[in-house]
Amino acid sequence: MKVKTKSKKVNKAWLNDHVNDPYVKLALKEGYRARAAYKLKEIDEQLSLIKPGMLVVDLGSAPGAWSQYVRRKLSPQGAAVGELDGTIVALDLLPMEPVEGVTFLQGDFREDEVLARLAEVLAGRQADVVVSDMAPNLSGIESADAARISHLVELAVEFAQGHLKPDGALVAKVFHGSGYSQLVKLFKERFRVVKPLKPKASRDKSAENFLVGMGLKAQSRP
Repeated sequence: MKVKTKSKKVNKAWLNDHVNDPYVKLALKEGYRARAAYKLKEIDEQLSLIKPGMLVVDLGSAPGAWSQYVRRKLSPQGAAVGELDGTIVALDLLPMEPVEGVTFLQGDFREDEVLARLAEVLAGRQADVVVSDMAPNLSGIESADAARISHLVELAVEFAQGHLKPDGALVAKVFHGSGYSQLVKLFKERFRVVKPLKPKASRDKSAENFLVGMGLKAQSRP
């Protein structure tokens, strides 16, 4: 019974924080599906990564907030609907409600069938930017969770190596803790410029962080 009571208290505290979160309120006001949009917005505004005319691939895209942000950046008027100057391809294992102008592929990009569908959509083009908000279901066992997180980041880097322009950029969600320094090392081995960032929209209590790699090193290109 104590465990249940504690769980209820934790859930209630989280819900209270969530409802009163300024980014949650802003997302509702501005029509974003999740507060996560403001994490990418802050990273993009700091580094000027996403520009009209670009091809952007969104890994782990559901529920679609990052795709929504990219869609607005590629719109001449910054609009959520209407004209679009660029291409957005989103992938996720989970279903995602359509975002106007975004091509969504549901499935695992490690599978040949999904890669074939992606190749068809890309039609020989390489991405200017790859963004990855992929995160595993956490078990609470630190060592196991760290390994799962690292694996997804490694997959994002591998994907970028195969689908990114030589001067392109990868934005990937990581977590501070076990395995973090190895992921920074991996980024430094693969990219010419590496920036670790913690956007204001990431909660203070969260170990969540982001690594941005810009410009693939010559040996990292396929």
